[in-house]
Amino acid sequence: LAYLAWLLYAMRLRDLELEALVAQRTSEILAAQRHLQATISAIPDLMFEVDLDGRYYSTHSPREELLARSSKELLGRTVHDVMPQAQADRVLQALQEAHVKGWSMGAQICLPLQMGERWFELSVARKASATGEGPRFVVISRDVTDNKLAEEKVLQLAHFDALTGLPNRSLLADRCQQALGAAQRHGQCVALLFLDLDHFKNINDALGHRVGDALLCAVAQRLSGLLREQDTIARLGGDEFILVLPDTDAVGAAHVAEKLLRAADQPFDIDAHELVITPSMGIAMYPQDGKDFDTLSRCADAAMYIAKQGGRNHYRFFTAEMQADSDRSLLLENALRRALERNQLYLHYQPQVCVASGAIVGAEALLRWEHPELGRVSPAEFIPVAESSGMILPMGDWVLQTATRQLREWMDQGYALTMAVNVSLVQFRQADFPQRIGQILQDAGLPPHCLELELTEGVAMTDPALAIDTMDRLHQQGVLLSIDDFGTGYSSLNHLKKFKVYKLKIDQSFVRDIADDPDDRGIVSAIISMAQGMDMRTIAEGVETAEQLAFLQDHGCMEVQGYLFGRPMAARDFGALLQAGPLTMPVTA
Repeated sequence: LAYLAWLLYAMRLRDLELEALVAQRTSEILAAQRHLQATISAIPDLMFEVDLDGRYYSTHSPREELLARSSKELLGRTVHDVMPQAQADRVLQALQEAHVKGWSMGAQICLPLQMGERWFELSVARKASATGEGPRFVVISRDVTDNKLAEEKVLQLAHFDALTGLPNRSLLADRCQQALGAAQRHGQCVALLFLDLDHFKNINDALGHRVGDALLCAVAQRLSGLLREQDTIARLGGDEFILVLPDTDAVGAAHVAEKLLRAADQPFDIDAHELVITPSMGIAMYPQDGKDFDTLSRCADAAMYIAKQGGRNHYRFFTAEMQADSDRSLLLENALRRALERNQLYLHYQPQVCVASGAIVGAEALLRWEHPELGRVSPAEFIPVAESSGMILPMGDWVLQTATRQLREWMDQGYALTMAVNVSLVQFRQADFPQRIGQILQDAGLPPHCLELELTEGVAMTDPALAIDTMDRLHQQGVLLSIDDFGTGYSSLNHLKKFKVYKLKIDQSFVRDIADDPDDRGIVSAIISMAQGMDMRTIAEGVETAEQLAFLQDHGCMEVQGYLFGRPMAARDFGALLQAGPLTMPVTA
């Protein structure tokens, strides 16, 4: 009996121990489940349990709006039931990879949700399967839309212009090389067109950069609409664009250029402003002008500048001669930068003679350049280089200072003269130009009426309102103003009468043949008559024969200059000419 009691006690003790162990294990399991649930709840990503066919068995969705269907609708369905086919196939590929490798990472899908398109990156792990159970997988789906948009923005900034959305130079070069490669394989031509907007800076200056930017976007949109799908238009920056036209010969490129010119004729409506902007274009052809992007773009750029020099609002093709001119310009620009400090520049003076008395009444200061290796460089060659490079400003100041000091010296010797100095557009458009002229006159000790500034029609008419304002300020100082090469430009008589001009210089192209050409005689006669009617003086340049002089005398031209009276000469030779007294005017029968 005692043994039986002890046995029952032992059994009860064992049951109590088992109950305690079960309770402990149950508590541990519940704790582990709570911990796992808390861990899962803390995961911000979507999580699913699926089989190899993509069928959903469970879901974890902290944000229901990111699900293709609600959690309840997903259970029992496959990915093909709830996703577009391409995305569902991508999920199944990731599951298959995880089935083989045990895991898969990095697959991305884009789902069209009610909140818009969202990008997800998938991480897949294969679960341990029970005996007889098919393979199961845990799929974590992370919303990477913000990262994707950021990557796209970086890509956009790297390859596209931030203002217009057009390809930038980097993407353009890549597409051009692709076009050139295809052209080489198939024996085709490629046209590269460099386009620059004429006087775009004036719009920025007058209306502000906001209007200018809006105009650039409108231009980009209009030009893009004129091109084929295989063509590329890119913005290099500022108001410069490049077009790459695959499988396009010279005739086709000319047609495109003409189409762009016609499109530019239509005004742009920007912020209540009706704006018209014209393009200048240069065209280079593969393979004739170059076989890579850099060479072709340089050639097209050179051709574009020729188009601008030819009057703008036009296009020009590149030629070998253009390349030679470009190389020469670069050589001159580099040499010209040191010419002033190395005393390579000097002035010559050509006499201006009174027709009635033969007296020398003025001198035109003419800039000359003698380079130790290049020799004498023509002003027609180096002045445009100086203007385009900005070197014309210090050079122009030096010319004015040197000429006015020389005039002061001649005046101190008792000679009454005016000194004529040519002024470039770059100089004339400087806001402080009148003040600089005043300071130069003051430094030389000259009265303002002894200085005559010669402006071409192009300088005066580029911006008539600015020209009138600057001329008014110079006139108030007492400085004389004349229009050089009159008749070769496109002066408006309405503007001309507002210009404070006291003299018109008749261009030598009309004087050269007045003895034989009735058209030139008519033009010169009309200019002299118009000047008389507007109370202006006249001077004819390029007078070389007695017959030319006789015609000018008969028609009332007041002054002349040319080889008949003296070539441009050094200051000492000009001084000797002054000492000799009035010139003897040639007599004709």
